[in-house]
Amino acid sequence: MEQPPVEDDDDELITVGGPIPNVVSVEAIAPLTLLVRFDDGVEGKVRFEESYLNNIWAKLRDPAYFRQVGIKHGAVSWPDEEPDMCPDSMHAEIVKHGGNWVLQ
Repeated sequence: MEQPPVEDDDDELITVGGPIPNVVSVEAIAPLTLLVRFDDGVEGKVRFEESYLNNIWAKLRDPAYFRQVGIKHGAVSWPDEEPDMCPDSMHAEIVKHGGNWVLQ
């Protein structure tokens, strides 16, 4: 979703941010590891360390639940939408970490 333009001090319109990338494919490829692809072609792995799996993330310790990963509204999600992962943050971290983002 593109942000609306805003005015700066020069009264020129500028655009804040850009379109939010959408997840088009997600697969549990190993225990606590996802392969994620976005609509702009970016692809990468997201790996969860055991130490990260607290609070709402604790459900992911169950391998059967983890494999139920899917896509809801362009974001990685699990049943009942809990937890879900913000696609723009995930995209940025995958790019930043060369295609391998580890959540610790």
